[in-house]
Amino acid sequence: MKIDSPEEYLESLRRLERDVYVLGEPCECTVDHPLLRPSANAVAETYDMGREPEAEGLLTCRSHLTGKTISRFTHIHRGTDDLVDKVLMQRLLGRRTATCFQRCVGMDGFNALYSVTFECDEAHGTDYHSRLQDYLAWVQEENLVVEGAMTDVKGDRSLRPGEQVDPDMFLRVVDRTSDGIVVRGAKAHQTGALNSHEILVMPTTAMREGEEQFAVSFAVPADAEGITFVLGRQPSDTRKLEGSPLDVGNPNYGSQEALVIFEDVFIPSERVFMCGETDQSGKVVERFASFHRQSYGGCKVGVGDVIIGAAQLAAEYQGAAKASHVRDKITEMIHLNETLFACGIACSSRGAATPSGGYMVDTLLANVCKLNVTRFPFEIARLLQDIAGGLVVTMPSERDFANTEIAPYLDKYLRGRAEVPTLDRIRILKFIESITVGCGAAAYLTESIHGAGSPQAQRIMISRLADLPEKVRLAKRIAGIED
Repeated sequence: MKIDSPEEYLESLRRLERDVYVLGEPCECTVDHPLLRPSANAVAETYDMGREPEAEGLLTCRSHLTGKTISRFTHIHRGTDDLVDKVLMQRLLGRRTATCFQRCVGMDGFNALYSVTFECDEAHGTDYHSRLQDYLAWVQEENLVVEGAMTDVKGDRSLRPGEQVDPDMFLRVVDRTSDGIVVRGAKAHQTGALNSHEILVMPTTAMREGEEQFAVSFAVPADAEGITFVLGRQPSDTRKLEGSPLDVGNPNYGSQEALVIFEDVFIPSERVFMCGETDQSGKVVERFASFHRQSYGGCKVGVGDVIIGAAQLAAEYQGAAKASHVRDKITEMIHLNETLFACGIACSSRGAATPSGGYMVDTLLANVCKLNVTRFPFEIARLLQDIAGGLVVTMPSERDFANTEIAPYLDKYLRGRAEVPTLDRIRILKFIESITVGCGAAAYLTESIHGAGSPQAQRIMISRLADLPEKVRLAKRIAGIED
């Protein structure tokens, strides 16, 4: 049944029967677990049209496969307008949740594979593209959450996939049957894995001749036999178990990552989108990375909007909002945040069609966007902590404020401006604590560095795409230097 609302989405997660481990214990229902519910709530926002006038036009669009109205998270970009609207949608949802809403990786994986499967069919006579179209039309109809799984655990980083002592360090095909394949391995840092109905697997790097077993892409139900999920820890995550929403900082929304283990999982042929075509694997990696690096020019900017609001509010509550240095710092935060947005819009506006009809972002500008994201959020967070003050990391707990013996002292001595309730000041400072050093920092700061590839990966692409010889030619011409 098609999922049409946040409530239907949450109920659909309850119906999944998966092998999930949380803090070393089996977890039967992830959606109702206090560690995981905030992350499910963040995904649920993608099913809510909300009150923003522009929301419906951004969250939904028309499928080129069926002509029906679908979630943009299941859409194939058909023009630069689609690429721009994707970034606008991500900013909107970042503003709503102040965290990662977890559906972007699957969307970016679909769009990368859409063009690559088309080109693979032309080069090898395969039928991967029609398989992907059929699968995608079904995902669109059901409005499912699809997790994109690219990052392998990689073992010894000095060795190629085929050189590992344990070949399972890169997910691989271990058997082929008449009606499908069997895979083994693991995918790490899988954002939103426990909130997804399906898993879309892609190779983690460009494979070479002899590494055919690792050049594999497929889709599999999240509750398929042989798949195990192990939740990753986050800073201060057990605060969610204490029943103290104040101490969590952002109690309603969050993100989560998991290690996803594939132990001899069967994949039927109709769900296989690459199997041994090493010459195509690098295309998937580069195109996915470009789409996902574009994404950060939207989602992290939306979170940045909330952070800037928190900085202004904290300054107002403590009577410092009119200080010139505070105004300058907030202006700098706005400048950095809008620069990230400008990069996301630029790489989208400069997109171009692929032979498949799907549109690709400007790869150079997408990498510039993401390289800026590896830096600017950290400066924004530094300025936020600067404005908020040391109380961000020395606040008493919610239980202290509930203790009738000491609460009057806390109310008296932790107050800022006299007319602002002390707990309101503490609430915004607890949010700032979460987003800069607590659970929220995983989605805003760590993900800004390592999501969609490390900073060095972006530098490599920027260097490769910058066309330095052409720039040298321009300089010679202007300076009057003959070749």
